[in-house]
Amino acid sequence: MSSTPVRPSLSWLPLTALVLLTVRLTAADYFPPPDSEGGWRTLKDAAQIRELAGMKLSGLEDAYNITERSTANGGLVVVRKGYLVFEKYFGRASRNANPDMASTGKAFTSIACGIMLKEFKDKIPQGLDTKVFTDKFLPEALPLDDPRRAEITLGQLLCMTAGYNGEGQSPTGIVMGKASPMKPALGQNIKDLDLSSLHVPLWTNPGAGYSYSSPAPHIASIVLRHVTGMELQDYIGERLAKPMGWGLWGYCLHRGDFDMPHANGAGSIALHATDALRFAYCLAHEGQWNGKQLVPSDYIKLCHSPSPFNPHCPFSLQFEHNTDGHVIGAPRDAFFKSGAGGFCLYVVPSLDLVIYKLGGKDGQYDHALTGLPQPEQSHDRDNWQPLPHTPFDEGSSGGDALWRVLQMVSGAVCD
Repeated sequence: MSSTPVRPSLSWLPLTALVLLTVRLTAADYFPPPDSEGGWRTLKDAAQIRELAGMKLSGLEDAYNITERSTANGGLVVVRKGYLVFEKYFGRASRNANPDMASTGKAFTSIACGIMLKEFKDKIPQGLDTKVFTDKFLPEALPLDDPRRAEITLGQLLCMTAGYNGEGQSPTGIVMGKASPMKPALGQNIKDLDLSSLHVPLWTNPGAGYSYSSPAPHIASIVLRHVTGMELQDYIGERLAKPMGWGLWGYCLHRGDFDMPHANGAGSIALHATDALRFAYCLAHEGQWNGKQLVPSDYIKLCHSPSPFNPHCPFSLQFEHNTDGHVIGAPRDAFFKSGAGGFCLYVVPSLDLVIYKLGGKDGQYDHALTGLPQPEQSHDRDNWQPLPHTPFDEGSSGGDALWRVLQMVSGAVCD
């Protein structure tokens, strides 16, 4: 008797049903080609969006309305089950714009570090537990101006618990969930980014508290530079951009008459909206891309799980995560990274859902920042200001619109 398995015939199915079945069977293996070769498969009809992607178009439109009310420029782009189900922009934003994504770029730094830890395990065998203020990893930091720096680990840098003073005029420190104000300190100097980051003062002992401090992930990118022998931008280009087929992208290195010698690990990456979704889609699929494991799956899991490097708040390896349910209505496995101006990139693995909320002030769309050609921009919202008492504007609490978009898009799932 033949051992060949018997496959039932599908010839009796109507053509439309056969097409739908075939699409569903292959959805888990779908990865979009580059935009230059056709890009994401796209659904625009409400019935198709419900049938194939299991989402309500009306719910996505509601989320877009919140987005449009929150920033001068921006947009909302959503992919579910490998389908581009929503894409709409306003102001200077567009699919092929390369805006300064601000701190959203911290997510790319973290993932690059995760790849580094796997690829160069022999050079950094202790991984996230590595104490990095040494001649091997940070020779620029020696001699140490504060002996406590010797105890800072890579994991603490990436979870912002290295003890670095928070940034801005009203920094906050969080210790085991309790927030307290702290005194402002000098931040990064783009003309001497490495040294200014390394010497930001400590407000507490490493590991003893969390404070949002951009120098910390930049220091992690210096470690990456020494371990890999490559610039952060080049490493991301080889390990992520090329395999995924990104279009034009870069970092905002040009600041007036000054060119930054190194990409800022704290942010200011600039890539097309549909490529930002490729990055998020890779994370949602446990680091896989078209048969290749681009990002270690165990590292991605750490990005949306409570971290031993940060017991103080739900922030792990440069991602805010929702394991505690603080974003009500969003799945507990959702994780995301926001950036100044109202940008945010979201990943919801359990729903096979990725979201990119674009934002940005006018200056964040200046092509001179990257030197990359920009598409023609609309200036209909230049100098835009939010309506008084709008709860979602970027100048109020920021998180209002960011969390609300996640809630609303997740709520638009109907299967």
